[in-house]
Amino acid sequence: MVAVRSALAAGMAAMLTACSHGPSNAPSTVPVKAARAERRDVPVEVRANGTVEPLQTVSVLSRVEGTVQRVAFQEGDEVRAGQVLFQLDPRPYRAALEQAEGNLQRDIAQARNAQLQAARYQKLVEKDFVSSQQFDQAQANAAALRASVKSDSAAVASARLNLEYATIRSPIDGRTGSLLVHRGNLVRAGSGQPLVVINQIRPVLVRFSAPERYLPQLLAKRDDSLVVYALPSGEGGERAEGLLTFVDNSVDPSTGTVVLKALYPNEQERLWPGEYLDMRLVLDVQRNVVVVPQSAVASGQNGTYVYVVNPTDSTVASRDVKVQRSADSVDVIESGLEGGEVVVTDGQLRLFAGARADVTNAAELAADSASGRASRSGDTAAGLR
Repeated sequence: MVAVRSALAAGMAAMLTACSHGPSNAPSTVPVKAARAERRDVPVEVRANGTVEPLQTVSVLSRVEGTVQRVAFQEGDEVRAGQVLFQLDPRPYRAALEQAEGNLQRDIAQARNAQLQAARYQKLVEKDFVSSQQFDQAQANAAALRASVKSDSAAVASARLNLEYATIRSPIDGRTGSLLVHRGNLVRAGSGQPLVVINQIRPVLVRFSAPERYLPQLLAKRDDSLVVYALPSGEGGERAEGLLTFVDNSVDPSTGTVVLKALYPNEQERLWPGEYLDMRLVLDVQRNVVVVPQSAVASGQNGTYVYVVNPTDSTVASRDVKVQRSADSVDVIESGLEGGEVVVTDGQLRLFAGARADVTNAAELAADSASGRASRSGDTAAGLR
């Protein structure tokens, strides 16, 4: 028992001795990773999820009744405005047109004869060879036949339209969807059943929402060319660049957001209707601001701080900083750093003021400095990659 007590006492003494020395017992150097505080341009972004929408969607319907004789495209084909899509049986409409044209020619002949007869009766009534009543009747007949000619002309135009409607053409440029009516089917006018749906996807729209706090900036800049980047949710997709074209006229009170739309040329058709995208709207660009990796900033009792490495002796010192905002993987520093300082990004938990840092990625920092990246101004898209 005495031996056990002696061992415990010795252990306690050793622990008290270690605590009394404090940081002096710490390792002479602490391995850390570091990065250089940079001055560069940082975009002010709105990030959101977006959904691709076609610029136009048309459900192709038949305006006349008939049997589908021919389908002139394949499902999924790209079609042009005016291109033939379906051919209905034109024979009933061709016959109706010929009948209407025959009625027109008959009434034109009768109207011409009635006009001549009215002219003759006018000369005869002046000589009292016919009564005024007969003359009035001749004029009425001529007027009635002229009206019949107009009616026949309208019937011919209507029959010609019906014949044209038997050939169904694409109203827009776009890409066809699934074929909903096949050859041999009878289609009816006004049934509401589309034959095919066409989406225009060059260009294409992307709908997304932004918090209402950005609304003043959006309204102030809506006449400018605000760039919106769209990134596919999956890996390996290329970023698309478009322009903001629409700001909704009201804020959704249930979500506190406003609906926005951006237009993309989509020449390569990489954006597809219904696809979900990560959206980044560039509202402004902060010029020549100091940024550090987010991992360099720590929080303490007095606020946020970073460990700065002294380039002369590799010792570290705690520096209070004020973070203005975060952008991608960096923090924009409002005060506390001037740019060019080396700050610790990994290993801070083992550091204390005056400790000596062993920067394990010093070669990488030197390469960055040699290539000029420490003082680059950057561009708008630097923070978007």
